[in-house]
Amino acid sequence: MNAKFDAIRPFDDADLPRVLTQLFNNDEFISTLVAFKFASWPRFSRPLLAYLTRLYIKSKIGQIRSLRGFQRLVEPYMQQMIDTTTKAFTVSGLDQLDLSKTCLFVSNHRDIALDPAFVNWVLHINKQDTVRIAVGDNLLKKEWVADLIRLNKCFIVKRSAPDRREKLAAAKLLSEYIHYTLNVEQQHIWIAQREGRAKDGNDVTNPAIISMLTINKPKELEFSDYLQQLRIVPVSISYEFDPCDISKAKELQQIDLLGTYDKPDNEDMRSIVNGITGQKGRVHVHFGQVLPAGFENAKQVAEHLDREILLGYQCFSTGKAAALMLDNRLREAANEDDETQQAITYLRERLVSLNEQEQQKLLQMYANAWQKQQSNRNLQ
Repeated sequence: MNAKFDAIRPFDDADLPRVLTQLFNNDEFISTLVAFKFASWPRFSRPLLAYLTRLYIKSKIGQIRSLRGFQRLVEPYMQQMIDTTTKAFTVSGLDQLDLSKTCLFVSNHRDIALDPAFVNWVLHINKQDTVRIAVGDNLLKKEWVADLIRLNKCFIVKRSAPDRREKLAAAKLLSEYIHYTLNVEQQHIWIAQREGRAKDGNDVTNPAIISMLTINKPKELEFSDYLQQLRIVPVSISYEFDPCDISKAKELQQIDLLGTYDKPDNEDMRSIVNGITGQKGRVHVHFGQVLPAGFENAKQVAEHLDREILLGYQCFSTGKAAALMLDNRLREAANEDDETQQAITYLRERLVSLNEQEQQKLLQMYANAWQKQQSNRNLQ
């Protein structure tokens, strides 16, 4: 791999012995695993559990010789998560893609860890290589978290550059790395359509993402021709239930009220854990078609991705139920099918701990995509 990308690239097989040893010797990493795995156990047992966990990890990592081997170690846990926290996991559109050529998957972003994990799982069970994942450096404040993420084929998007010049340099390096990964190393990539999750349920592509992807374009090459080299594929990931919906609603309301949100240091990690362990109901992943030719600028590309992601989004009963509740049409909802009734019951349970303004935020979060799809149908 080109050494110029060392600061942002995922780890490779040569990095494995050093990084696994660092993880094994990191007390905070072991403590976090114990707290996650044995949350219901008494606290006095944790020193013993930490000792046993360290022994267990040592026995496992001693067998790992490659990053692929590390991912195989994670595979049973992914299957267990799907089996225990989803009602159904479905896929569409993948059979229409030529995966012999690398793709840049641009998806909506609802969950920090699971969005790319589900795309990876789909590729894995279809005998395809997994993606390299774009991850913001805001998630890498702890060294062991950064190590773990880069072991899982993640590369770093540097968002914390202090001035404009450094931000531009970071964007150019990232753009070059993405093109290099796709066209030289022949590896698929996943990137979100915007920075941060769409906490309000509005899946909108930031044109700045497209501008970043094309900043590496040679001057003599047309914008549209360079896009064709990236093979951008829109991806829609749909969750029937969002395990983080309550915390998202509270954050959105605080921003409305105060104009800002002061995020606790451990909030991202808590969101990751809640997303993995929480009930998600049905989950659907839809793969669109490779971006066609003819686009002249980033804004046009973003608008196309928005349409395709919305078209591929599967609105479950929670979307319709939330829209009915927002419109105070519960009498009408009494005539709806059992699924919608069950969704209303679920949403009512989620609203109990929220104030009236936060309740509106949560319902709108679920209703947005359904309302947009209904509006598009009415215009057709």
